[in-house]
Amino acid sequence: MLKVNIKKRLAHYDLDIEFGMKDEILVLFGPSGSGKTTILHMIAGLTKPDEGLIKLGDNTFFQGKGSSLSVQERNVGMLFQDYALFPHMTAGRNIRYGMKSKDEDRSFVVDHLLHVLGIQQLVSKYPHQISGGEKQRVALARALASEPSILLLDEPLSALDRETRIDCQNELIRLHEMWKIPFIIVTHDMEEAKKIGDRILFLEHGKIVDEKEKQISIDAP
Repeated sequence: MLKVNIKKRLAHYDLDIEFGMKDEILVLFGPSGSGKTTILHMIAGLTKPDEGLIKLGDNTFFQGKGSSLSVQERNVGMLFQDYALFPHMTAGRNIRYGMKSKDEDRSFVVDHLLHVLGIQQLVSKYPHQISGGEKQRVALARALASEPSILLLDEPLSALDRETRIDCQNELIRLHEMWKIPFIIVTHDMEEAKKIGDRILFLEHGKIVDEKEKQISIDAP
């Protein structure tokens, strides 16, 4: 179970967030600048809270006002909005870059991901040679190749056309059913949030807004 109770002073507001989650898909939903990506970065260790607690199972990522594990020690997989694939590496090398160990005895992890995501034919291609949906799958494979304890996804489907986006939404749901680890996904698309998320947290100015109240305001004519 993930426990998050963090505070951080930002440029235009104070972020103050508390939530917990099990092995489910949690969606962070809200307008730009509401703190969604900052929360992901603090869980991953890319940004440090001012104070609080971030704990996954028995592993405490951050506690108090300074005790913090490094990014590498957290065993977090992260998929960025632009996928952040290395342009000078083939898809296969990009995926293997995410592995904890480059030893051959872990090659079965990559082989499994290639099969599950149906991207065996892409291993020798470079990012500029593949489509947006294919890049998304390669980036997912790289994030999962590290065998993470949690997967964070920052608007992973926003750049895709509608048909590819729907296919990738289904892919994410299927992968979660297989991996059974916490997924936290940031999206601006309410339809997508409802489809993918087991739960949705609505954010405004660094605070969680009650889901029922927010839903009423969104659906109101």
